[in-house]
Amino acid sequence: MLRELFIQNLVLIEDVRAELQPGFCVWTGETGAGKSLLLTALGLLMGERVSTDLLRGGAEELRITGRFDLPSAETREQVQKVLDGALEDDQVILSRRLNRSGRGYAYVNDQPVAVATLRQLGSILVDIHGQHESQALLQPAFQLHILDAYGNLLELQQQFQNRAEKVRDLRCHHSDLTTARQIRQRERALLQFEREELEAAALAPSELDDLTLERDRLMHTQALQEFAAAGYAAMYDAEGSVVEHIGKLQREAEGWVALVPDLAELTKRLEALGTEVQDIAHTLRTLNETWEADPERLEAVERRIQLLRRLEAKYGQRINDLIAYQASLDEKERGLQQREDDLARVEKELTEEFALLREVAGKLSQQRRRVAKRLAAETQKQLAELGMPGAKLEVALESAALGDDPVLADFPAWGIDQMEFTLAANPGEPAQPLRKVASGGELSRTMMALKTVLSAHDHRVTLVFDEIDASIGGRLGDVVGQKLAALGQTHQVICVTHLPQVASYARSHWTIRKSRRGNRTITTIKLLDEADRLEELASMLRGEARGETTRKEAAAMLAAAKPRW
Repeated sequence: MLRELFIQNLVLIEDVRAELQPGFCVWTGETGAGKSLLLTALGLLMGERVSTDLLRGGAEELRITGRFDLPSAETREQVQKVLDGALEDDQVILSRRLNRSGRGYAYVNDQPVAVATLRQLGSILVDIHGQHESQALLQPAFQLHILDAYGNLLELQQQFQNRAEKVRDLRCHHSDLTTARQIRQRERALLQFEREELEAAALAPSELDDLTLERDRLMHTQALQEFAAAGYAAMYDAEGSVVEHIGKLQREAEGWVALVPDLAELTKRLEALGTEVQDIAHTLRTLNETWEADPERLEAVERRIQLLRRLEAKYGQRINDLIAYQASLDEKERGLQQREDDLARVEKELTEEFALLREVAGKLSQQRRRVAKRLAAETQKQLAELGMPGAKLEVALESAALGDDPVLADFPAWGIDQMEFTLAANPGEPAQPLRKVASGGELSRTMMALKTVLSAHDHRVTLVFDEIDASIGGRLGDVVGQKLAALGQTHQVICVTHLPQVASYARSHWTIRKSRRGNRTITTIKLLDEADRLEELASMLRGEARGETTRKEAAAMLAAAKPRW
């Protein structure tokens, strides 16, 4: 319940503090006095959009604070769930600020929060009904929400929305995986081709360097043979070879050993040198015999080199890197296969979730049909009390099949049902959709009737009505006042009205006035005592022409209404 509303620098309001009471509270005042500003302030606390246009001229900051009592454990639990923390006591303070630069701030119990948090709390604490909501009553989606609220089906409706959201998420995931399927298939085909190509190539580390060396050797076989043959001949086979010269030198040295004993060591070294030269010569002869021209092998090596170089150019990697890349292909293919497995898993999960969605949708639709006639009957009874005894209100429900395809089936946001109130305002008239037949007064009375019926199912303690009596004359104002007073027995009801008949039924009465202070206009709100209230009602009845007779009429209205407080 709203216990206190504090407003600073909101358009005409400079500094206003209103302490609210339980039960039916009424705000009255002349047109333009600022009644709507108080509701605007309350709306801002509920998270509505704020603009610097609302900031009072010359002021630097707009401030709005509302203190709410939490009368039930259920309401407190809901608030704590939104705040994700425990409350110290059974109240919560919401605040909103806006500075001249356009920077806005939101607070709950002096702690900064997002504006979205205020909206969540507002939906728990307050139900604001303005004149625009009567127009909302013409929308089938709003009518469906009323039916669900009446039938205590909002939790089931939320289940449907949760299931629907999950199905939509799975559909998006499924769509992404399906759209990418062709790309994956092309990638898999390319991977398969590359694997086969690289496996057929049978790559080996450092192979290209080895083959290049072998090719160069094969290309120079004749020159190598000539080198080996010439070396063999020079060192051993030809006349005057190295071996021959060393042998001759060795024999001469041996002849001088007797005369020069030191030459004995030299002869041994020459003997060893001759043996080494012979070994080199024989090695050259063996190499000469080994280095034979092999055109076929040279051609094969050349083809292999060309293949390896082509693979390097094609993949942009060296052979050793290609070997590593080849090893990574299996992992890449496993990743692509995983995406295919994901698609199959999502398809299965989507099918299961869609089946659950259909189940919840069917249950919700069945429950709606169960309560629809009862809602129509109770609302029609209220309409009769509101001056429409011959009106016939019905609830038209049509259900659409969801279909069997979890990927393509369409489903509305609020379930499979399409709903519309139909109204025959007078006996003998055919029933037509409310949006086609209702006048302004009929709309207001229909909304009043629905609010009365729904009050027992509305857990929000504070109900706010902005001129619910619009388009209703004084004759019916008395009935509307009684209805609001009845709502005040279970809720805090705040109503802005121009009808004295309605205002007389309020337990607490405030008046909003516009006045001048120096060269500035300000709006004030005042809780009226019994004498002031009598004067306000008389003013609402006759304006400046009020007299003693009017005051007596106002006193009679208060006396008649007081038992309803």
